[in-house]
Amino acid sequence: EVQLQASGGGLVQAGGSLRLSCAASGFIFDDYIIGWFRQSPGKEREGASCISVSDGTVYYADSVKGRFTISSDNAKNAVYLQMNSLKPEDMAVYYCGARKRGRYYSGNYCPRMDYWGKGTQVTVSS
Repeated sequence: EVQLQASGGGLVQAGGSLRLSCAASGFIFDDYIIGWFRQSPGKEREGASCISVSDGTVYYADSVKGRFTISSDNAKNAVYLQMNSLKPEDMAVYYCGARKRGRYYSGNYCPRMDYWGKGTQVTVSS
């Protein structure tokens, strides 16, 4: 059974940092792209950052580039999202998802995920 468990959300002041964790199980981790998506009220879910676990190819949305860093720990089947210089507009529920990687991943976008975990709330106070 595929399971994705996101954690690490919380309340932080603008300019602060949070580190989100996504623990994965039930599939061959190296075969997948893991993504961090976020959704705020009234908005569509958007891909903030994605990583191809096997080769480390990454994608960042323009809105988070330079502030967020995605990484994976293959030994722990985990993906992390280090979020620095947080802004009120980063406030959202953050979800991690997984999609089986095709032959080639360009890193130019976050693909649609096959599996989702429950979200973790990130609140940024101004």
